[in-house]
Amino acid sequence: MDAENEQQNDTPAPAATDTANPGAVSRRAVIGWAGAGVALGAAAVGSVAAAVRQDDDPAPAAAATAAGEVPFYGEHQSGIATPVQDRLHFAAFDVSEKATRESLVKLLKEWTKAAAAMTGGREVGTGAVPGSAEAPPDDTGEALGLPASRLTLTIGFGPSLFEKTGPDGQPVDRFGLKAQRPDALIELPAFKGDRLDPLRSGGDLCVQACADDPQVAVHAIRNLARIGMGTVNIRWSQLGFGKTSSTTPDEQTPRNLMGFKDGTHNIAGSDAGNLAAHVWAAPGDGPEWMTGGSYLVARRIRMHIETWDRASLKDQEDTFGRTKGEGAPYGKGREHDAPDLKAMPATSHVALAHPDANNGLMILRRGFSFTDGTDGLGRLDAGLFFLAYQRDTRKAFVPLQQRLAASDKLNEYIQHVGSAHFACPAGVRKPGEWWGQALFG
Repeated sequence: MDAENEQQNDTPAPAATDTANPGAVSRRAVIGWAGAGVALGAAAVGSVAAAVRQDDDPAPAAAATAAGEVPFYGEHQSGIATPVQDRLHFAAFDVSEKATRESLVKLLKEWTKAAAAMTGGREVGTGAVPGSAEAPPDDTGEALGLPASRLTLTIGFGPSLFEKTGPDGQPVDRFGLKAQRPDALIELPAFKGDRLDPLRSGGDLCVQACADDPQVAVHAIRNLARIGMGTVNIRWSQLGFGKTSSTTPDEQTPRNLMGFKDGTHNIAGSDAGNLAAHVWAAPGDGPEWMTGGSYLVARRIRMHIETWDRASLKDQEDTFGRTKGEGAPYGKGREHDAPDLKAMPATSHVALAHPDANNGLMILRRGFSFTDGTDGLGRLDAGLFFLAYQRDTRKAFVPLQQRLAASDKLNEYIQHVGSAHFACPAGVRKPGEWWGQALFG
């Protein structure tokens, strides 16, 4: 958990428009407006129905619309530097042993078209209702009537997509991608204190769905999983709420489940200089297909809530090196005051994680809290789903986590129980292109 390297983005969400046709309105928005008593003329309704059923991807949008639509097309994938939404549904997928390179490419093309539709507030394909009564609908339908809710979908490719251990223990280049694997896409090393569950770790592919409405995020992953049936299957997934990160510096810093502000010094989504230096892969960093992309580390961090709740306020503040109320660093009065790292315990989280203690090292965080019932022993299964983006994981997360794992006082109250690493390519720049196109050639 890195409280000093986090940030979030939050923008209000109005009614959805179709970026492919500025005069058209999304079906979800129409249903929502109708429920609010807003009358639409017959001609407008006709144009909406036509727009909803179109098969083409929408045209690029320059900025988020009044309906809360985050542009799907662009130089970088949305969902990284984008203002952080309120909810998360993250899924890691494994590619079927029977899948071929051709079937995987076909899936990625279908996923891209579906992602462009859903992030634009539209249904997948012909929708949840139109179509043959004898066939399953193209869309599962649980997001009917809901706006886009700033939905973003971000894809990543895991190390095992490029090379996987076969039944004989030898590495297998399943899809002819081995030569395209970036050196930075490493298998993460074991860190002191890790207790990783293999059923909550790894994956050939991942999709991060973020939205302000949990049903919109779940709907997105559900539809991608349905489209991928037979080619991919979900290896593990995680729901998240209560963003613990902000990429919008003028917003109030959110709090984690321990009650502390988290991510005071996260990289801002508007900070082009730090994004270029610390987040986006640059030409020459690795294979060309990763230029403009970023490397994602996902860690499921269990918090020992019951133990933490019995700790004194002083012990809690000593653990973080900040005050619980204001979030000010020790010896200072305000949250954003420059910290005096020598004024706080040497093993406090801030003293170890702050960029000033790590030669300026920074990562961009998009963390979310989670609660997944109990552990069977009467304790909450709760914590932080840590998501960190960086230009090169070997030079960012790995050294930072090694430092934290060795002596962070916070380790008394947390444990890393799930882990994965993915290469997230550059954005899809225009309709007709698709996720991973430059990788597959």
